Amino acid sequence: MIAVEGLRKAYGSTVAVDDLSFEVPDGQVTGFLGPNGSGKSTSMRLMLGLDFGSGETHYDGASLRKVDSTSRTVGAHLDAKSFHPKRSARNHLRMLAQEARVPNARVDEVIEELGLASVAKKGPGAFSLGMAQRLGLAGAILAQPRNLILDEPANGLDPQSIHWLRDYLRDYAAQGNAVLVSSHLLSEMQLMAERVVVIAKGRLIADDSMAALVARADGSSVSVRTDSESVPALRTALTDRGFEVAVGEDDLSVKGATTEQIGRIAFEISVPILELSQHQASLESVFLELTDSEQGFRTGGAA
Repeated sequence: MIAVEGLRKAYGSTVAVDDLSFEVPDGQVTGFLGPNGSGKSTSMRLMLGLDFGSGETHYDGASLRKVDSTSRTVGAHLDAKSFHPKRSARNHLRMLAQEARVPNARVDEVIEELGLASVAKKGPGAFSLGMAQRLGLAGAILAQPRNLILDEPANGLDPQSIHWLRDYLRDYAAQGNAVLVSSHLLSEMQLMAERVVVIAKGRLIADDSMAALVARADGSSVSVRTDSESVPALRTALTDRGFEVAVGEDDLSVKGATTEQIGRIAFEISVPILELSQHQASLESVFLELTDSEQGFRTGGAA
């Protein structure tokens, strides 16, 4: 996994990243969210040793200064246009392959995998933003690293390409790799990520699973139907664990819990569950709740 410990970066009296710590576990896509100017890009640069600051980042227990191969440890794509404009896409990847000691056969494999065959002989200076994003991702995965760090990889992609990227990154993580992705496309992030880290003004304000984070938001609840005799016992068990419960005749509406948590509690006290359904708020509404006080402007209707 990726472990971030105490990152800090200041520009004079302005603190861009403020004692930031979090983890990116293997096997999951972790979303990295924050308003513009929150310090996401600076944090990623600090994690990769591309900027001066304090704190440590460990990849599978080791800092990048001590790994045998940086390219095989972490793949990164932070800038959609970070290419020589005249060097062909294939030659750009071959240059990266030499540094990573990857055979040219892997270059051709990645070109096919990421849909770059039609532009492989062209310079990226004329690429669309979406095609440049594909080339950047190709470079990041070239050495098949165990960790990926991607800054706004969906920027400029059409809906079909965004759908492809979501499936690709979830599959890459499912192979036992750690994937950290920043994005402003919150509806897409809700579909892609299983964990979420939210920062504002350089500080951590949320670090949780997507399900748990959304479950705590206003507008999220779980509807539970059981037989009328079991309602009091289930209500007591849920409130004892700190959940907010509203009771109907044979059903309950529970805030702050996931369906899995309620199912386990009902099993523990031997209460039958006849219906269990999640009424979920959007990640966008959760994000706005978390960051509204950190914005330089107020959200909501006009005065």
